[in-house]
Amino acid sequence: MKLFLAPLEGVSDCAFRTLCYNHGADLTFTEMIRVDSLVRQNKATLALLDLKNNVPTGIQLLAIKPASAQEFVKMFPSFDFVRAPEQINLNCGCPSPDVIRQGGGAALVKRVQRLQELITIFRKLSLPVTLKIRLGLNSYEKKHNVYLNLIKNVDADAFIVHARDARQSSKEKADWSVFEECIATGKNIIPNGDISEKEHLAHFRQLGVKEVMIGRAAVRNPSVFAYLKGKERVSIANLREEYHLLCKEYPNNLKYKENVLSYLGKEEGIHSRKWLM
Repeated sequence: MKLFLAPLEGVSDCAFRTLCYNHGADLTFTEMIRVDSLVRQNKATLALLDLKNNVPTGIQLLAIKPASAQEFVKMFPSFDFVRAPEQINLNCGCPSPDVIRQGGGAALVKRVQRLQELITIFRKLSLPVTLKIRLGLNSYEKKHNVYLNLIKNVDADAFIVHARDARQSSKEKADWSVFEECIATGKNIIPNGDISEKEHLAHFRQLGVKEVMIGRAAVRNPSVFAYLKGKERVSIANLREEYHLLCKEYPNNLKYKENVLSYLGKEEGIHSRKWLM
């Protein structure tokens, strides 16, 4: 089973992605990057496209307007990547009220026609286009299976399903019961939410899942990927030392280092709506 590192705001820079890759992650993702800001060539936003080494990385984009998506596609050849991205992942799960008011993030779960339009545009890059979705804006949308309607009617290469609605925090248990119906659509489903133990992988293997995504468990201990593949967890002290070296090799805004070092080694109780995109 392949193990993916989730896109985590304020965490998933090149140094952290490399740390996770060194300890067993098969694929990593940038944090959510706003397409509108990229096409305006905002320097801080452009810096998030930090594919500075050969770590397999997907680019997660917050895209709402087809015109901005078209402009991004035109700009794409100008980006200086050491290694081309593995895929374009569209964010359909951000719970930010500001993003939702604009019709983006989790609001896109019910905007099937718009999402298909965006996918068609991004496919011009000749890269896989995947979606990271929540179960809807709220429990009402979840109850009415808006996420299933999306999965059935949108032609994406894969659907990464964070098994919570946008009003739920990570304190609330992810609802794995949705995955059986998602998988029954015949689409490529990648579960996300509360995955951290070998028995969790065994559960998803029984459902026929071949890939899962891990977020909070990786922030607590990035060697979770190697652990889930049968190796021993690495000590937090050793991970801190390795991460310090990677930060020197791939320097970035100090907030990333501060965030990662504050989370490393924490117990189960770390929660953040902000960075679990």
